[in-house]
Amino acid sequence: QVNFVVCQLFALLAAAWFRTYLHASKSSPFIRHVVATLLGLYLALFCFGWYALHFVIQSGISYYIMIIIGVENMHKYCFVFALGYLTVCQITRVYIFDYGQYSADFSGPMMIITQKITSLAFEIHDGMCRRNEDLTPSQRCLAVRRMPSLLEYLSYTCNFLGILAGPLCSYKDYIAFIEGRSCRPTQPEANGKQDAKCQQAEPSPHMAVAQKLLICGLSLLFHMTITQTLPVEYNIDEHFRATASWPVRCFYLYLSLMAARPKYYFAWTLADAINNAAGFGFRGYDKTGVMRWDLISNLRIQQIEFSTSFKMFLDNWNIQTALWLKRVCYERATFSPTIQTFILSAIWHGVYPGYYLTFLTGVLMTLAARAIRNNIRHYFVESAAVKACYDVVTWVATQVAISYTVVPFVLLSVRPSLTFYSSCYFCLHIGSILVLLVFPLKRTQKSSKKHENLQPAWPRKLEEESLLQKNNYSTTNNSFSQSQEISCRYQALKQ
Repeated sequence: QVNFVVCQLFALLAAAWFRTYLHASKSSPFIRHVVATLLGLYLALFCFGWYALHFVIQSGISYYIMIIIGVENMHKYCFVFALGYLTVCQITRVYIFDYGQYSADFSGPMMIITQKITSLAFEIHDGMCRRNEDLTPSQRCLAVRRMPSLLEYLSYTCNFLGILAGPLCSYKDYIAFIEGRSCRPTQPEANGKQDAKCQQAEPSPHMAVAQKLLICGLSLLFHMTITQTLPVEYNIDEHFRATASWPVRCFYLYLSLMAARPKYYFAWTLADAINNAAGFGFRGYDKTGVMRWDLISNLRIQQIEFSTSFKMFLDNWNIQTALWLKRVCYERATFSPTIQTFILSAIWHGVYPGYYLTFLTGVLMTLAARAIRNNIRHYFVESAAVKACYDVVTWVATQVAISYTVVPFVLLSVRPSLTFYSSCYFCLHIGSILVLLVFPLKRTQKSSKKHENLQPAWPRKLEEESLLQKNNYSTTNNSFSQSQEISCRYQALKQ
């Protein structure tokens, strides 16, 4: 863990140096690719030793598969190989070396590399094999129209900005950053021209980085003080279960799981700050002219802590992973997309049984929460006072349901997880099943919106904004012009 933090702080300094001395206006894309890759591999070697070779092996073999298989089927082979290689590494780490280890391990970065390998394979397949009319608006805008070189591929998967903790970014965004084409207009104008703000001086990330580092400091302080006094394991303590009342147990459940989140806030916000310090992550300007450095942000803390629905929580937690799951699984699933997506999420996270208990429980919770929201929410939104009461009730219900769902994710093993659920008499599992039996899941009449209505709380609003604001510049040899891409995103927003 100390190695991880030291390496991330070094990456933060290196990112500032990279932006200052290897800016796209001063250095060629080749130099920036080489330096970003070598720095990334050095950090991986320092942090994980020779286990870092797994990163190169996984990326190298995946690239070889892309070259020899061809664009028609490479996305399938890359997906199976990358996810399979990750799973084998997780099995050996968990069941052979150190079961239950919480410290940073080499499979963590491999999870991010797996996301990049699979998402890029699908994007190349979409751009070079499928017809435009067969693609969804997001697939059309993210499609890659040429095969990347080996250097570009390794730079994308193993660069120092995201090799340790991510976050995932699209290949087109990363290449645009390396080549100095990452300025994005706030919105497309009617004539297809760029926003005038893009003609201004390059925006400075200093304020955004300072704010995110402040959040990192507060999260780390909270984790090292409060988290230690509220262990999740105390929820299954025999004396506590025997003596504490139900309200007390629910309150402690909420507090203990809330206290477990700051370590994720710290890691993901620091990773975001590193990318911003290098000049990567600028989304554009909002309506008031304020700069937005959240293109690849992984969470929104305020929305997480004040979520009033299961969907709202998942929309703002691990955002880039949710988008990855949506793009490589949910949108392409031929049956039961919700279930397939949750299963893929569990496999990607690892081989601890607790992960599977959490995500299978999450399927029930997601469907039940959607059924309740679709069937009763409209009765409580007409009056402001009634809606305020409704929001308070749904906030409490959401926080308890989230905490109940993710306990196995923290406990990891089957026995303590089932001990917790049995101590609660599986109440929310049973309640979710009853809700699904009583309240029907509403579906839209238009078949074109079928996937959208079944979608399990992925960040749709973020996706719409992304379609409008990201990927505004085509990569080298991209057959789409800037005006076509802006038009693509404008049509996607209207849809």
